[in-house]
Amino acid sequence: MEQDEMMTGMPRRERAVMYKRTNNCCQAVLLAFAPELGMTEQQLQAMGACFGSGMGCMEETCGALCGAQIAQGMLKFDGRRMNPQASQLRTEFEQRCGATRCKDLKGVGSERGVLCSCEDCVRNAVDALEEML
Repeated sequence: MEQDEMMTGMPRRERAVMYKRTNNCCQAVLLAFAPELGMTEQQLQAMGACFGSGMGCMEETCGALCGAQIAQGMLKFDGRRMNPQASQLRTEFEQRCGATRCKDLKGVGSERGVLCSCEDCVRNAVDALEEML
């Protein structure tokens, strides 16, 4: 069975996790919203390519959150600033995951350990965005 056929009917959050197996966190979230975004898989992969692993260094924002915010802008932008919506999505993600920075989520340099796995970050980003849409 092809991956696309297998994912038909699967909840978006779980499709995103499937995409995460071969893509970074940002790409996985964007690909889960592909039908609504009206872009090809290759375009979405290119768009999210530099946002994985906290913008490539684990020091910055989680790629899953970046992907959700990119999708949020593409789906809801009406010419006005989206700071309140972006802030709401960031806050919701942080509440679900425990942090927004990749390094913190993965427990790098922390005695707390992993706060949220990449798969769960992807699930939480998708869920938070879906609730806002």
